Amino acid sequence: MQIGLSQNPKTHVRLRRELRRVCSGFFVFYLLLVGYVLLTSAAEAASASPAVAKAKRDAEAKGYIFESSRDEIVAKAKKEGTLRGLASSSPETLAPLVKAFRQKYPFIDARVNEITREDSQSRGIQLKTGSRFDEDVIHVPPDLYQDYLPHLKKFDLLGMAEQKVLDIPVKMIDPIHLNLVAMESSMQVVAFNKCLLDPAKVPNSWEDFLKPEFKGKKFLVDIRPNLQAVMAAGAGEEWMVNYSKKIAAQQPIWIRGQTRTITQIASGEYTLHCGAYYQGVVRVMRKDPAGCLQLKIIEPIPIRVDGPHTVLATAANPHAALLWLEFMASPQGQAIIDEFEPVSASVFSPGSALEKIVRGKKVWIRDLPAIDKTSKWMAMAIEAFGFPRGKLPVTQ
Repeated sequence: MQIGLSQNPKTHVRLRRELRRVCSGFFVFYLLLVGYVLLTSAAEAASASPAVAKAKRDAEAKGYIFESSRDEIVAKAKKEGTLRGLASSSPETLAPLVKAFRQKYPFIDARVNEITREDSQSRGIQLKTGSRFDEDVIHVPPDLYQDYLPHLKKFDLLGMAEQKVLDIPVKMIDPIHLNLVAMESSMQVVAFNKCLLDPAKVPNSWEDFLKPEFKGKKFLVDIRPNLQAVMAAGAGEEWMVNYSKKIAAQQPIWIRGQTRTITQIASGEYTLHCGAYYQGVVRVMRKDPAGCLQLKIIEPIPIRVDGPHTVLATAANPHAALLWLEFMASPQGQAIIDEFEPVSASVFSPGSALEKIVRGKKVWIRDLPAIDKTSKWMAMAIEAFGFPRGKLPVTQ
């Protein structure tokens, strides 16, 4: 049996009418659906915009720049098409960071290089003399914080992060100056050679280093007192100064630098280090075939918030710079820093190595609001050690 369309003209007319009725119904439904989506989006935007508008007004009243929309930032960055930056991370870390950033923003020609401490100091001097740099984003060293501040673009990073215009954890941003975001953190630990020192005899607290059995060149102390600066931030200046005097009375082995001395602990030349950098110990442990180098984390855990980055006032590509800052602070960027630096991502970055370690533990933190006090605290510690400023001991 063959089934086909009716040849009756009246039947064709009825079919066409029915088809038009069905299509008309679908069209009306489509218009209603689109209208609902548009009205919902408009309502959501209207409910969010007053807060963003207020944040913008507040920022501008303080002399800051506030971008109201991330889409606008991306559009402006696309027009700029270029990014030049200097970062505190090593070249081994910057290579995968830049590669991942280019993959996310293929329309931005990004080039970011490492800046050393010496270069940062030199550039700080040059900025004071009115020199102009080609970079858009730059790392600001803690001891030159105040010198750099007048030369930075006043983006309200904090306000934009709070309003979700930029996806940056709020605690990573300086709550006082608003335009700097710290990408890294450093933790200090006790490093020791377990082949020379019974792990059971390793100090369990910072005060344990003051015991009689540790007197007389039994442990290392770095004459660059980053540990003491964190102690001042966490326990107060008076406590830090008194502790530093007692440490000096223990007659430690004064050293300068981390990587070389940690390597010497691994090889058995030294036994114990009071305040070694966690990432430095991890780096050497990964290359220690004997497994003699070990570390102990003791509380309060000293944490330094490091790696403050920002946009220069003279930046030719400020919106591309904003996207770079956001990317470095993102879970993807922080994971790259943790992998290659290593374990140096921000303690305020959810899921970072340090954030996991300090959960539920007592910590001392030298954060961004206290960062410009670092030089003062370090000078106080050096004096408490018994070395006049500018006359540090000869290291061993």
